[in-house]
Amino acid sequence: MHLTSGSRLGPYEIVAPLGAGGMGEVYRARDTRLDREVAVKVLPQHLSAEKEVRARFEREAKTVSALNHPNICTLYDVGREGDTDYLVMELIEGETLAARIGRGPLPTDELLRIGSEIADALDRAHRAGVVHRDLKPGNAKTR
Repeated sequence: MHLTSGSRLGPYEIVAPLGAGGMGEVYRARDTRLDREVAVKVLPQHLSAEKEVRARFEREAKTVSALNHPNICTLYDVGREGDTDYLVMELIEGETLAARIGRGPLPTDELLRIGSEIADALDRAHRAGVVHRDLKPGNAKTR
């Protein structure tokens, strides 16, 4: 499903696409209730048509929403509009690790800092029973 600028999912007004992958599309959006920028991830139609997948999506959203860690984006909301299931997350600005790597090798201190932050976040998630199914440089932001 491709959403266009100005379309809405509940109180979230789509602003622009941010990225896409096998598990959905992510959009920059505006939360019209709280007047803030958010990221909205939309579950692909072929997956949201399956009750079992939708139930897992909602269970995982509940689990992830309980995570509180400085290197894990905050999950604000989960919803369904028509046949579209979506997650609403903290919008994290900045460069992805993939883009940073594309500019050249990372200095050792930066490499160790980023690696440590990712490992710490994964440890926190794993202890809560959450497994990140798509960890890659394009899904990690650098500071």
